[in-house]
Amino acid sequence: MRATLGFLEKITLSPDAVGPADAALARQAGLSDSALRDAVYVCAIFNLIDRVSDALDFAIPSDEGFTKMAKMLLKRGYA
Repeated sequence: MRATLGFLEKITLSPDAVGPADAALARQAGLSDSALRDAVYVCAIFNLIDRVSDALDFAIPSDEGFTKMAKMLLKRGYA
């Protein structure tokens, strides 16, 4: 887990500095190519959503707002 998170941190903060050696370190820690690829996909999507929401100044709901939305989703689902 630590090797994966370290790799993803480097991709996020210093993408130009990432190279094959970084992936090799994650593999040495036991991460398969498939797991590493999945982690990169999730990281990329999260980073994209985070940057778009920041650029568009999305509001983060209050605790009360989160609770209200959670109750609605539990009642109606995502449909």
